[in-house]
Amino acid sequence: MHNPASSTLLVQKFILILFLLIPWQSSNAGEIRIAVASNFTGTMKILAAQFEQQSSHNVVLASGSTGKHFSQISNGAPFDAFFAADARRPTLLESSGLIVPGTRFTYAIGRLVLWSSEDGYVDPEGKVLDHGDFKRLAIANPRLAPYGKAAQQVLLTKGLWQPLQKRIVRGENIAQAYQFTVSGNAQLGFVALSQIQQHNPEAQGSYWIVDPSLHDPIEQQAVLLTDKPAARSFMEFVKSNEARAILQRNGYDTP
Repeated sequence: MHNPASSTLLVQKFILILFLLIPWQSSNAGEIRIAVASNFTGTMKILAAQFEQQSSHNVVLASGSTGKHFSQISNGAPFDAFFAADARRPTLLESSGLIVPGTRFTYAIGRLVLWSSEDGYVDPEGKVLDHGDFKRLAIANPRLAPYGKAAQQVLLTKGLWQPLQKRIVRGENIAQAYQFTVSGNAQLGFVALSQIQQHNPEAQGSYWIVDPSLHDPIEQQAVLLTDKPAARSFMEFVKSNEARAILQRNGYDTP
């Protein structure tokens, strides 16, 4: 005679065996999708790798200009967090109710440099802008990229924005401005200090670290876009002393 209780017990044992055999990941594991400004991508990769070693989470990065990311997020792009190269776009997202309330914070202060891949080409005061024989000066698009806007402000302050118009080449973002310069297509480029420290640690060429008084502060802010525990954990990691030390080693000031 069939015993229902015995059948139920067998099913429960079978389910338990399947559960033990399946290579389950931690119940806390999660994927974090982050939109990151071009200038910060190299440093973000270091932070993400360190965070992944310490947690069960996976960080997926999308690099691009702050302006483009802002437009994508405003139109519903499925990111969990946004690391911008300015404070304006995160503030606009906050005022539009598109972030998790109370999560906007400054994670880094960017440093702008005038750089050449050629040793000795750029003097310590940037006077090469006034009398240099360069044919091309690369900057990021001032409308999309905060570092491009800062470069424009420097040239305006020095009275060189209009005189140099025919020599300026614009990249969509600071990564493209760096590529124009490192390739030699532009003899000079306004780039992020973090870029030359990450890409060229041995042969850094020559550069002028721009006086911050010549442009608006490049205050880089981040916001949480979804209230996922994994994403919150990552944001807390970025605020840690360990993460701050990584930022400082890679050419950023920290708040």
